Amino acid sequence: MTRYDQQYSPGGFQMMPPAIKAIIVANVIVFLFQMSPFGGILTTFGALWPIGSHNTGEYSFRIWQPVTYLFLHGGFTHIFFNMFALWMFGAEIENYWGTKNFVIYYFICGIGAALINLAATAGLPFPTIGASGAIFGVLLAFGMMFPDRYIYIYFLLPVKTKYFVAGYAVIEFISGFGNRSMGSGSNEAHFAHLGGMAVGFIYIMIKRNEWSIKQKLRNFSIPKKPKGPVLWQGGKDNDASEAEIDRILDKISSRGYDSLTAEEKRKLLNAGKR
Repeated sequence: MTRYDQQYSPGGFQMMPPAIKAIIVANVIVFLFQMSPFGGILTTFGALWPIGSHNTGEYSFRIWQPVTYLFLHGGFTHIFFNMFALWMFGAEIENYWGTKNFVIYYFICGIGAALINLAATAGLPFPTIGASGAIFGVLLAFGMMFPDRYIYIYFLLPVKTKYFVAGYAVIEFISGFGNRSMGSGSNEAHFAHLGGMAVGFIYIMIKRNEWSIKQKLRNFSIPKKPKGPVLWQGGKDNDASEAEIDRILDKISSRGYDSLTAEEKRKLLNAGKR
């Protein structure tokens, strides 16, 4: 497991963490409004309409749609399975990463999925709705964090998460080219699903590499503990906590060594001696 995966250890496990709960409640409220006589307005202005000559006037793309389409669904089965998957795969990730980081990741995957789907469905007359793009990103994150955990397909067939996620990605890739999303009779936006996975993978790899760079800088900045007898035991200057040293190293990473004050340089030097 990488350092990015380790940095957000949960203070305690919650069956229904805050972000998951808020997203589910928001989706249910919007779905109930969709079922009302005024629900058509939401689809008209909130669904993700492809860019192209087929869609003009009120049935056209608008800048807010890559966010609003995530809260619209096509029926009870659609919203039920999306929200169930969000809870099943997302709760542990939010507990592990923290609520803020999970929310950022969820919407980056959802918006990224929308942009990829727009590119793949340009010119088609049908809109895309549903949280599936973001949820497939959550599924990808779960597979990367817990690759050897078993998922029971139809509650009977055990499959390791890494194979389950990879298989889903292949199916979505083939289905996307076979149907071109909703434009040829399919009820699923396959490119949105695949896009959510792709964006999620890129985001996680970027975050992992950021922490790899910080770790290398930390190893470079603080000399390794010398072998043999310890000749220096510290004294009144041995007052920098681990958190303080981490803050100083982060400052070096963002602004360079010359940005340190004399006191910070002294603490870093003493930490190296320890």
